[in-house]
Amino acid sequence: MTAARILAVAIDCRQPDLLAEFWAAALGSGKTRTWTDSHGLTYRQVDFADGPALLFQPVPGEKTVKNRLHLDLAPVAGDQRAEVERLVMLGAKVLDDPDDDPWIVLADPEGNEFCVLPAR
Repeated sequence: MTAARILAVAIDCRQPDLLAEFWAAALGSGKTRTWTDSHGLTYRQVDFADGPALLFQPVPGEKTVKNRLHLDLAPVAGDQRAEVERLVMLGAKVLDDPDDDPWIVLADPEGNEFCVLPAR
């Protein structure tokens, strides 16, 4: 039996270029590319050597509700607070820093939520 693998996580957004640049910097990948589908819609994609790509697809509407899917990040080196500060400098916003949970909730420049956990 064969199995499928995740090629990309698709993210609806209004500004694919802005989000691709943010996430490429946040995740330490400088490899982005642009491509156009058969309907003339232009996408930005961030590729990684060791995992699925992030695909930013343009949509006309703004985000209105909480994400149904989000990314959990952990710093490769350093500590969680330093990583949160770095992400805020790149354009993220802290949404919640609960005392009783190990994660800090942030939003990317278009308001998509993601979490930063302690290093593993």
